[in-house]
Amino acid sequence: MSQRHEIPTHLNVADKAFGGMTMRQLLSAAIGLALAYGAARDLPLLLAGRLVIAAIVLVATLLLVLWRPAGRPLEDWVFVLLRYWAMPRVAVWRPRELADSRRVTHEVVLRPFESAIQPTTTTKGDAHAITA
Repeated sequence: MSQRHEIPTHLNVADKAFGGMTMRQLLSAAIGLALAYGAARDLPLLLAGRLVIAAIVLVATLLLVLWRPAGRPLEDWVFVLLRYWAMPRVAVWRPRELADSRRVTHEVVLRPFESAIQPTTTTKGDAHAITA
């Protein structure tokens, strides 16, 4: 007699905790609601100013918790955007120095937002430089 084993198929799916939301979404919602309550109650502003700030916090919380562009949480996209802003926009490649007496240097500069890149070659004595 052969035994049957069930193979789990939803290994990369987060468990739903309450109301169709994951535990991460519930905790984010609780923190956002607490911040909105604190903004509406404790800020030293007029009532209208406190309510406006609390509404902004609530809208940001709703976006963070419920909006999932391309099936990923919004905080993942925020980290991607921060990493993009932190990356340098120009990449420079230089080969290692040669051991012989003739020294040849090459330099390639990449600028992603320029439409027409025309490489130029410059010769200075024994050195050759290629720039784009």
